[in-house]
Amino acid sequence: MKFRGTYTVMITPYDSEGRVDVPGLRRFTDWQIAQGIAGLIPLGSTGEFLSLTDDERTLVAQTVIEQAAGRVPVFIGTGAENTYDVIRYSQEAEKLGADGVMIIPPFYSTPTDDELFVHYRRVSDAIGLPIMLYNNPATANVDLKPELVARLSHIDNCCLIKESTMDVTRVRDIIRLCGDRLSVFGGIMGFESFLEGAIGWVAVASNVAPHVMSEIFNLCDGYKDIGKAREMYFRHVPLIQFVGGQGYVSGTKALLKHMGFDVGGPRAPRLPLPEADDARALQIVRDLDLRFEERA
Repeated sequence: MKFRGTYTVMITPYDSEGRVDVPGLRRFTDWQIAQGIAGLIPLGSTGEFLSLTDDERTLVAQTVIEQAAGRVPVFIGTGAENTYDVIRYSQEAEKLGADGVMIIPPFYSTPTDDELFVHYRRVSDAIGLPIMLYNNPATANVDLKPELVARLSHIDNCCLIKESTMDVTRVRDIIRLCGDRLSVFGGIMGFESFLEGAIGWVAVASNVAPHVMSEIFNLCDGYKDIGKAREMYFRHVPLIQFVGGQGYVSGTKALLKHMGFDVGGPRAPRLPLPEADDARALQIVRDLDLRFEERA
């Protein structure tokens, strides 16, 4: 399976009692696929993986994999602070039928480059799935710089990366240093990353606008129509920025509610959006005519 295109790093819906909303997650999975999304990644940061119990993590992963039913690739976020937990989550993802795993570095211990190399190598040795490295220094407290990524790309299963810094020259340098050993997905800077050679985008905004975020990549792929892609991108920058800061969970969930799909609020310590920000979310929905409409 060739991994490319816009992948949604999915929210986790909750019901009125605060439990994982399994029917809602199935509906959301179907809607994403019907809207043309190229891949799905549950249990990433936007999925509040650190706020879920182990049983809930299993439930979310199993639900998305089963509902996707091979229609699009599903990568499971298996990040944890402990290497052995990452191995355990990754092995479980493999047993459930995932197409790959996305792994952020341990986010408290600030491991050295050597420790990160051993960490990823141990996980790779324990599974047979593709590993998407996840570079997000703002949350992981360590930075997978291009030179380190090039070293990690020699680990058998480490064949993709989600590069989530604001420096798109990272995309250029990773491609230059890794060659065909590793494929780059943009994180924050999707459109700009495509122009530097990224073959995909792990997006938050595609939770609410999967068709448009997918189309931006499709238009850039092979340089089909960069002008049209830029026009679509510029129009949706307010949305991308709105879910790009600290409100990436609460903001995304507020947008979906205003679109007609109530996925519950975030879990503590996160809080729902303040009133002024929620009003802004509603305005974005109206300005962009965002709707949650399921096919009959």
